[in-house]
Amino acid sequence: MKPIKVAICHYPHAMKSAVYGLEELFFLADRICIEESQDTRFTTHVVTFSSSVKGDYNIVLLPPSVSSDYYLKPEPQLLAWLTEQHQQGAVIASACAGAFILAASGLSHQRLLTTHWGLTEAFKRHFPNQPIDTRKILIDHNDIMSAGGMMSWLDLGLELVKKYSGHLVMRKLGKTLVVDTAQREQSYYHQFQPNFQHGDDAVLRAQQYINTHYGHNISIIELADIALLTQRTLQRRFAKVLGLNPNQYLQRFRVQKMCDLLESTSKPFDWIAHQVGYEDTTACRKVFNKCMGLTPSEFRKRF
Repeated sequence: MKPIKVAICHYPHAMKSAVYGLEELFFLADRICIEESQDTRFTTHVVTFSSSVKGDYNIVLLPPSVSSDYYLKPEPQLLAWLTEQHQQGAVIASACAGAFILAASGLSHQRLLTTHWGLTEAFKRHFPNQPIDTRKILIDHNDIMSAGGMMSWLDLGLELVKKYSGHLVMRKLGKTLVVDTAQREQSYYHQFQPNFQHGDDAVLRAQQYINTHYGHNISIIELADIALLTQRTLQRRFAKVLGLNPNQYLQRFRVQKMCDLLESTSKPFDWIAHQVGYEDTTACRKVFNKCMGLTPSEFRKRF
């Protein structure tokens, strides 16, 4: 028999649905292993730090959180325990905001992580030297894993079940839970939410112009004139406060408008492309595919 000990960290404000959902997921996986005469056996413990935590684990999970009060300032005791478990061979895996605790532990050693797309800017502020890609729903470095959205604990749990007990058990578990076990990406769900609270009036003028003129050709010269800046200065200040240059910002703005129209209308994509300012529909499709990870027809079918 191959025993796999799983620890789920029930830190303050951790999402209870994820904590106990993961516990039940591994309980069901263990039952399927028995039914399928598999060698793997999962045992799961929900651990808190109100008392000393004993034992070594194969997997340590950091679930999502419903509040930032703790995950932005995790206690040193938890971080030290994660380091100890990792040194003894445990896989440390986070979901959503759990990535903040994982990054604070220093265990990722600047390897790429993911978290919820809505936490991207906060993560970059707290960990400017930690690579992150919130287009991904799951990133696996074998000893360190991270998953993206609030419900990505399901993706993480299923991936760990597959890793330790094989595809058969994972697929049967997915059918038992009635969840899709096919690959997906967080980029499918990403909504572009422009920041207007950055305090740079010149950039804000350019943003407001894009808000009302995105359906027309907009040049960098035009935006610089609206902002009363040189083109180079506008590029620099856009990048500083928004993390995108003006062309990237306009592109993401238009893609979000395309998503809205694909979800809310039955209009053909050629019509939608022209509505948001693209004359070349083929080029527009390429931009959409790159940003969203889906073709327009796949996006419409899914959403």
